Amino acid sequence: MCACRRLHGPARAARGALAPAGGARGQGTGWRGHLVSGQSLSSSGPLRSDFFKDLESHFAAMRKKAKDALPGSGWSPFEINPNLPPERADIVIVGGGVVGWSIAYWLKQRERVREGVRVLVVERDPTYSQASTVLSAGGIRQQFSLPENIHLSLASAHFMRNINEHLSVVNQDPVDLQFNHSGYLFLASEEVAHIMEKNYNTQRYGEPLRGSWGGGGGGVQASSSLLTLCFRQAGAKVSLLSPSQVKGRFPWINTEDVALASYGLENEGWFDPWTLLNAFRRKAISLGVTQCFGEVTDFKYTTNVMMTADGEYVDMKRIHSVKVQMPNSLEYQPVECAIVVNAAGAFSGRLAQMLGVGLGPKNSLSGVPVPVEPRKRYVYVVHCPDGPGLDTPFLIDYSGVYFRREGLGGSYIAGVSPQEVGAISGLVWTSHVLTLKGEHLVRPQVEEPETSDLEVDHQFFEDKVWPRLALRVPAFEKLKVTSAWAGFYDYNTFDQNAIIGMHPAVNNMYFATGFSGHGLQHAPAVGRAVAELILDGNFQTLDLSGFSFRRILSQEPMLERNIV
Repeated sequence: MCACRRLHGPARAARGALAPAGGARGQGTGWRGHLVSGQSLSSSGPLRSDFFKDLESHFAAMRKKAKDALPGSGWSPFEINPNLPPERADIVIVGGGVVGWSIAYWLKQRERVREGVRVLVVERDPTYSQASTVLSAGGIRQQFSLPENIHLSLASAHFMRNINEHLSVVNQDPVDLQFNHSGYLFLASEEVAHIMEKNYNTQRYGEPLRGSWGGGGGGVQASSSLLTLCFRQAGAKVSLLSPSQVKGRFPWINTEDVALASYGLENEGWFDPWTLLNAFRRKAISLGVTQCFGEVTDFKYTTNVMMTADGEYVDMKRIHSVKVQMPNSLEYQPVECAIVVNAAGAFSGRLAQMLGVGLGPKNSLSGVPVPVEPRKRYVYVVHCPDGPGLDTPFLIDYSGVYFRREGLGGSYIAGVSPQEVGAISGLVWTSHVLTLKGEHLVRPQVEEPETSDLEVDHQFFEDKVWPRLALRVPAFEKLKVTSAWAGFYDYNTFDQNAIIGMHPAVNNMYFATGFSGHGLQHAPAVGRAVAELILDGNFQTLDLSGFSFRRILSQEPMLERNIV
């Protein structure tokens, strides 16, 4: 008892010292029996109070966890990663570039029942720092040699002109693509002027697409405003110019070795690629599309052996789920799905190999690979105070060099696609234009940069780009490279054209890849076409059946003469 009394004395003294002036005596009664051990703490009253509140919150958390751990509770010692994709989706789109997000948007836009189609987009690069979309030059043109490509560009240009009718989101800023309508200017030498003239007739007056436009027998139904636009206009608004006309309109161009030029009057120019990508993504997410950053590393599928009419055994595969590996983690999530869309761009060929595509016997269906691989392209930003002005078009020289204006301060972006070299049987590669003389395609040897990284070769500009630029535009003899970057083409080594549609050996994988440099400008129309193919079973707007995988099986290339 004496010992207890000796303790109470200091406790009362401490309590009196800590009590705030004018405070009620009852405020300190709860501290009795604790102040002796707590005298080493700060003499601040609020700090002591916080200490005990924190202690009590820890006890409360422990009691809750113990309660949750009782049998029948859903408690787990492992936290759930909120970034994991859902366990199930109707359609998984592999590749979150502009093509993938365009497909996602059109799938939700065309679904017959709200929330009727669960769409997941998987993108491996969360920063988009290596995405082909944002590393492109951002151009759009109608000056192709194939009707399919011309009509894809016309439809995409129509979409972009009215982009806020499609991609606006409530309470969000309107989409501004920063579209520059300066047009493309193609220059031709004497050797290839006749090819440019033939291409002009296709572009200007139009040719019917492959397949039927009547709506029956597997054709397309002419029910879309996009189709009406493309058909009524007959073709692109393009003008042929003589060397003197080129010189009169663009006096800064050296036209000594130019025989003919082709200039786009409408629906051509360049825009901001990131804005288009983000507009598709923002709208698709607002419509219910799920986004996931991760990498598809495997598929779960079944194989059925079937016999063809020729007596050949074919392994038919069907995908049941995809394995999504989370970035910088060992964690992964299997996602059950009904359909997979391969929009993985430059790496879509590798993705198909996970299903055994291209790994079978040489002459079998499974032995035909997806002929898409990454090809690195350099883009250089140069500054030339005395360079061409605001009327500068997107100029494509017949040597393969190109440039366009970048902003208003005397800056330009420039580059060149590596030249095709070597003897070719049945084909003649004259500068940068392909001429078909026979029926057999023998692939040329190609001078290509290393694709193991995205490092820029500045010597390439000194050797291959600058001399040709200065020859065509003398003002570019004095310029300075201010920056540069590199990006990947999803290069179709078979015929440099898109592969759109289902793979014949995988009955629930659709392809949208192999655009070889024009995927960005065709993304709005391609997205709609793939959505039609999935939801309706055939093309409704533009008949793109010529771009199917079957042309690769039958070795019938669709050659595009205007390759940039």
